[in-house]
Amino acid sequence: MSRTMRAAVLHGREDVRIEDVPVPRLEPGDVLIETRAALTCGTDGKVFRRGYHAKMLVPPALFGHEVSGIVAEVGPGPHGIEPGASVVAANSAPCGDCEYCLKGRETLCDDLLFWNGAYAEFVRIPARVARRNLLRLPAGLGFREAAITEPLACVVRGIEESRVVPGETVAIIGVGPIGLMLVALAHIRGARVVAVGRRAERLQLAREMGADATVMLGPRDDLGDLLKRESPEGRGPHVVFEAAGAPEASEAAIRAVRKGGLVNLFAGCPADSLIGIDAQRVHYEELTITSTFHHTPQDIREALRLLGTGTMDPRSLITAEAPLEALPQVLGRMAQGDGLKTMIVPGGRDRP
Repeated sequence: MSRTMRAAVLHGREDVRIEDVPVPRLEPGDVLIETRAALTCGTDGKVFRRGYHAKMLVPPALFGHEVSGIVAEVGPGPHGIEPGASVVAANSAPCGDCEYCLKGRETLCDDLLFWNGAYAEFVRIPARVARRNLLRLPAGLGFREAAITEPLACVVRGIEESRVVPGETVAIIGVGPIGLMLVALAHIRGARVVAVGRRAERLQLAREMGADATVMLGPRDDLGDLLKRESPEGRGPHVVFEAAGAPEASEAAIRAVRKGGLVNLFAGCPADSLIGIDAQRVHYEELTITSTFHHTPQDIREALRLLGTGTMDPRSLITAEAPLEALPQVLGRMAQGDGLKTMIVPGGRDRP
């Protein structure tokens, strides 16, 4: 194996270069994956625009975290997986020992371990992640579809923690990849789904993925009123997901939800954002305002099950394919709002 590889290196704000770098060295328990598919995501777009990520990387650094591929090498020590296996890796693993892990709240782990480096010919998966969140692909599942396991796991957790049940109305604000996956899983749960967005083509895709109704949001529309109109008897949705990451959308979600309802501020707003809440309504109408961050090992496995059984079909979310050399241009287009997810293929070859 060559000891150098091609990889995307983040050097700063909107500065990504494709370079020859050393193939990662493996420590005991680590696993080296030959990348077959790496998907772009909104977090990577933000990292590209900002030039860093406060919790996960400081430039110059490899980045990207949605990946599937083939085990190329394993580090010293016992392993439950062998070279040649087709796998998908989550982008983190909890410690399993801290207060939060012991209480089953692994997304709040005091030592949540992340890795980055999916946009490369080879990816080093740290031992803890390899042990807890490196999974074999189910028979028949391709690398392209498997690479979406990690973001789907975040959606799995959001749907579960928000208590989505059949027959209730669930509104989803935002129709990017995450919003569309929320649409699909809420539909699978048997909810009546309303999707809200600003792009006709994405709203059409939301319908194809299970939305019962779609709302085109105009610049002067009152989002809260629109959501109420699309709910039974105008009382508001039972559950509202804010998947746009905008303070004004968060406020509208809280205004719109019905008495006794739940709002999941799923996307997260920019740092230092503040939102206004009608405290009296929250109290007397017993509203639940919550948020779900990231995923657990159980969510990763459920996401892979949904993909492996065909219950969740992500193909319409992967709208383009490009070689590694084109990644800087792909990220630039993402910054302009173009496309959903792009499959990056190191070496430029189409690998099924």
